[in-house]
Amino acid sequence: MTPSDSGAHPRFAEALRELGLDELTARVRRFPDATRTAAEAAAAIGCELSQICKSLIFAADGVPVLVLMDGASRVDLERVREELGADKVTRARADVVRETTGYAIGGVPPFGHLTRTRVLADRSLLGHELVWAAAGNPHAVFPIAPKDLVARAGATLVDVREPTA
Repeated sequence: MTPSDSGAHPRFAEALRELGLDELTARVRRFPDATRTAAEAAAAIGCELSQICKSLIFAADGVPVLVLMDGASRVDLERVREELGADKVTRARADVVRETTGYAIGGVPPFGHLTRTRVLADRSLLGHELVWAAAGNPHAVFPIAPKDLVARAGATLVDVREPTA
């Protein structure tokens, strides 16, 4: 299977090769319906919502930062602000996400971006043996062990999810 027919975005397939993760290209799963949201992805895969890894871009004092969060949780912007020592953290606009990562919202993978950014990974991801993340387009996902995901993304482990009521 070549990267072009695997379902992975070509740039993401190249990033997998550069990271020594070629074997993951063959494990990319493409779905006819979009897996743009965590709920759509979990339903298509048949896994728990928390096994989806969301790749979310925020702006910390105007500088893009990537936050990897489990699909069942929301990011607490105040915790991200404190973690980064920033004055203000907001969700990045769609054009900033595309400029920073090279991918559209709903298909942003955890690595293989156009621009190197700081990466935070919430510890909640480590509660699973395997998580699923976007493979560069809104119809494709790939499985990866959370510890490998954190290492390959160059992420700092943090606790930035909103407390549950």
